[in-house]
Amino acid sequence: MRVEKVARIFRSFAEADKADFQYHHSLTPEQRLDILGELIRRAHPDKTGQRIEKVCRIIKLQED
Repeated sequence: MRVEKVARIFRSFAEADKADFQYHHSLTPEQRLDILGELIRRAHPDKTGQRIEKVCRIIKLQED
């Protein structure tokens, strides 16, 4: 994923926060997950390729 660097100037923090909200709101769920995956890869480059282990347990319920 390539990150495009963009600089914008705002008149207030509120205006900047509103622009951030609008940007993130415009993304599809897939795009949001792609960004999350990229941030995780950057934070933990040595763990790239590892997967989350899925565990399922079947528990027998007691009947009264």
